[in-house]
Amino acid sequence: MKYTTLGRTGLRVSVAGLGCGGNSRLGQGVGKSPEDAVALVRDALDAGITYFDTAHSYGTEPVLGRAVPAALRDSVVISTKARVARGSQPETAASVVASLDQSLRDLRTDYVDVFMFHGVPPHRYAYVRDNLVPAALAEKEKGKFRFLGISETPPNDPDQRMLARALPEDIWDVALLGFHMMNQVARQIAFPLTRRYATGAVLMFVVRNIFSKPGRLADTMRDLAARGQVPASLADDPDPLAFLVHDSGASSLQDAAYRFARHEPGVDVVLFGTGDRAHLRANVASILAPPLPPADVARLNELFADLRGVGLDGSGHNAALP
Repeated sequence: MKYTTLGRTGLRVSVAGLGCGGNSRLGQGVGKSPEDAVALVRDALDAGITYFDTAHSYGTEPVLGRAVPAALRDSVVISTKARVARGSQPETAASVVASLDQSLRDLRTDYVDVFMFHGVPPHRYAYVRDNLVPAALAEKEKGKFRFLGISETPPNDPDQRMLARALPEDIWDVALLGFHMMNQVARQIAFPLTRRYATGAVLMFVVRNIFSKPGRLADTMRDLAARGQVPASLADDPDPLAFLVHDSGASSLQDAAYRFARHEPGVDVVLFGTGDRAHLRANVASILAPPLPPADVARLNELFADLRGVGLDGSGHNAALP
């Protein structure tokens, strides 16, 4: 495993982080047992992963609490999240504190390393800052968490309007944001700000359905070509990103996606989700692999740097929140 410092927090973290939400939810979303999920987390620990991303709404905090031995608690970094709204109703300060307290109980710990506000859309940011942050910081003073973070909602905010407003305000120690080969807006919006303010940058949405479900990429390319957003030649190719897979390049499309994201300047941690132990090892290997060849990266940037809102499908418990 390789390790880095998570922005201004000073926390040493693995560059590969295990996401505990998504469709899989550590395998529980696809029918595996809590015992299987505990074994998966312990495999992640054995692989050197020290960053774990969960949330009260994922339902995986109890698994993480069981899987991380008390003796290792100070060696791992646990990030959890609280909702900022339920439907059209904003959460109250009291409900956020209650969510944090329940997370601590489920995680079997007296503190979390990063406490985040979950999936904050632009129209709710001011409410979160003015009404929920003060309550959270009061809990931080009690030792319940170490650093404050914020998570965007890429499907609802593809232009990162919330992060463009939030990151310069010197409130946020860590940001959870979307970035992938065909969704590169963070290079123009978020990453310059996270680097300027030393905000820890944790990536989600690196491999979505567009890169993992058969036929999804080709269908997307046809739609984009019809709108004039990508060359027409990509619409006619059943494997439009095949140029990435070659002897000196990536071994698969998913391998290319992880390597592209991992080596983007400004990235600290790349999250991935899985319920399969072999898949866990393969994802870690990709995140630890060298950068893609410069020519391949240049071609991806030339083709897709100006796209917005592509491949940002919400999935399960990682779907956009109101």
